[in-house]
Amino acid sequence: MEFVIITGMSGAGKSCVVNSLEDVGFFCVDNLPAKLIPVFAELLKSSKEHERVAVVTDVRAGEAFSSLFEAIDELKELQIEYKLMFIDASDEVLLNRFKETKRRHPLVLDKYDSVSNAIARERKMLNKAKSMADYLLETSNLSAIQCRVRVASMFSGSGGKVMHIHCMSFGFKHGIPNDADFVFDVRFLPNPFYIPEMKQLTGLDRVVSDYVMSFEESRDYEKKLLSLVDCALPLCVKEGRSQLIIAVGCTGGHHRSVTFAEILYNHFKEKGYSSSVSHRDILK
Repeated sequence: MEFVIITGMSGAGKSCVVNSLEDVGFFCVDNLPAKLIPVFAELLKSSKEHERVAVVTDVRAGEAFSSLFEAIDELKELQIEYKLMFIDASDEVLLNRFKETKRRHPLVLDKYDSVSNAIARERKMLNKAKSMADYLLETSNLSAIQCRVRVASMFSGSGGKVMHIHCMSFGFKHGIPNDADFVFDVRFLPNPFYIPEMKQLTGLDRVVSDYVMSFEESRDYEKKLLSLVDCALPLCVKEGRSQLIIAVGCTGGHHRSVTFAEILYNHFKEKGYSSSVSHRDILK
């Protein structure tokens, strides 16, 4: 049985993640008290009714959320394999989402308390869970559709049992992705932005990618980059990682970074890794 425990910040998108997991065949239960997780997992394992199960537990349970760590220890004693998935977003994004939806944060104490204070308390409560997570999904810059694609790519096909590699491009002027494991900079390579006929195109257009890779420094960097990741990946697999996010950034996230993110994605795909690619800032 594949058993995934989902937790994370309120407003970060746990409902979207659950919907995505259901789409790829998971049996999902929301807001399960942490202390019931081992009982539930053992029951499902013995019944053999579901091969893929996901449960959500978070601070809606209040202080009882701290029993999550005891529940995890109990799962280990029962020899039930699990993965912990943490859903996160920046404090600014979370605050804006609560303002837009007008929903009450579960840790707001009274009418005089602020959502900002509640978010700060929640982050403190969840620090340990985040540090233990096998999967970390940062949704600050993801639309609902992008979130579903990311989750589906993690768990479809391989069932999440083999490390999944996600390649992404971004623009440094829009900020570095918080969930990236490796970040590579390609701003020093020739920029198609200054070629009038390429300015409005992206690295997904063949003329742009061909231009970027027409320079000796680009081809040399490609060889060294692929050599580095080929050296690091087996070590990450050996360490037991379930997910690896490799981000490539240029100035705006339209041309050079897109080209190299696609190169990395195709490289991993040819080597048989479970992989996916996205371009965070390509439409900005």
